[in-house]
Amino acid sequence: TLRKPISQSSMADWASKNLNMHTQGIFRRRISISNMLSWNGGSIKKPMLITSNRTIKKEACEMFKLVQSYMGDRQTRMDRNHVALVTVTKCWSMQGLRDELYIQLIRQTTDNTCYRSLAWGWELMAISLAFFSPSPKFQSYLEGYIYRHLDSDENIVQRIKELVDLKNKKNSKSRKKRKQNTEDEGLPISTYAKYCYRKLQKVAVTGGKKGLRKPTVEEITHARNAIVTPSLFGSSLEEIMLRQQDMYPGNKLPWVQTQLSQQVLALGGEQTEGIFRIPGDIDEVNALKLQVDQWRIPSSLSDPNIPASLLKLWYRELEEPVIPQQFYKECISNYENPDAAVAVVQLLPELNRLVLCYLIHFLQIFAQPSNVGRTKMDVNNLAMVMAPNCLRCQSDDPRIIFENTRKEMSFLRMLIVHLDTSFIKGLV
Repeated sequence: TLRKPISQSSMADWASKNLNMHTQGIFRRRISISNMLSWNGGSIKKPMLITSNRTIKKEACEMFKLVQSYMGDRQTRMDRNHVALVTVTKCWSMQGLRDELYIQLIRQTTDNTCYRSLAWGWELMAISLAFFSPSPKFQSYLEGYIYRHLDSDENIVQRIKELVDLKNKKNSKSRKKRKQNTEDEGLPISTYAKYCYRKLQKVAVTGGKKGLRKPTVEEITHARNAIVTPSLFGSSLEEIMLRQQDMYPGNKLPWVQTQLSQQVLALGGEQTEGIFRIPGDIDEVNALKLQVDQWRIPSSLSDPNIPASLLKLWYRELEEPVIPQQFYKECISNYENPDAAVAVVQLLPELNRLVLCYLIHFLQIFAQPSNVGRTKMDVNNLAMVMAPNCLRCQSDDPRIIFENTRKEMSFLRMLIVHLDTSFIKGLV
């Protein structure tokens, strides 16, 4: 369910306090907020947002040209992939530019009379949200803007027609030039908005791309494709199963879950000290994530911590946890009762039950005494690292979170010790 973000009056109030008001003409008259936040075909001479940082001031004006280039409103020799890469890399490397990019995209997708340019602006916003979040101060404003476009396709087409008619009345020569602009090109804007809204919720929590390796063209392409084709990461179990229907129609379990689990074992993970506790190299994990999303497992893997880290990430990023939210209270109420804990598993929807049983069966391999001696990861340690990936506490109260963390661990421990998962053997 989408929570309703801040009101339009609050957004106007935010804009009046944070926008770096521009001027125009020989008398340097201040541009109104509505004009500051409407599509602009020219350049800007200073940032959209107030800042005292000289580097940000200079980079912001250059970035506006990149935004226009990506949207097709400015000529460039670079292809759009490269424009997106340069833009995203600037903001990924320089935190102070992130809000500036998002406010520039808000401006260029407001009262834009060219549908294709408008769609590309939203596309760049979607790509950017795959790499970095806005600041907490700006998040609610961006959220409000995206929210207003979730079901606005008819209004957008109507607004474009009104603006074009208005321009045509002012300048009859523009009739031919802008004729094509009301034609729908590409996806509906609401498709981008819905994707951006979900992505914003996630990136605000996860913080976007991590590691030292800069964004790549492959990651840009992957982020763009994810708008239409959901990633295997961050989707619901149902969506993932639907996606693999063509390639693996007979599979009862998500391909990504079984393949990564098998990779951990194939690389000797059950004999690796600190498995699941020691993270794999983050850049290598990111690279593997890209390949897995293309249904590929590279043969060059040698460190079991890489697929182990990605497997944990897959569980953690599921849109809804493996144990759905409505069963959370039952889980933490029965954290000391083996029979009741096992009974909760039988109540889960079939797909969730199978995915959870596969995970528990997998962890039971590591919990065997012969393996614990090598990994130093006994049943308590396994429960500690995996519980947060299966159960999600919804409370914001630190005391409740702290108390429930202990119960979540204990509940998972009960399952590792007492759940019969023998039926899972050989299931894919």
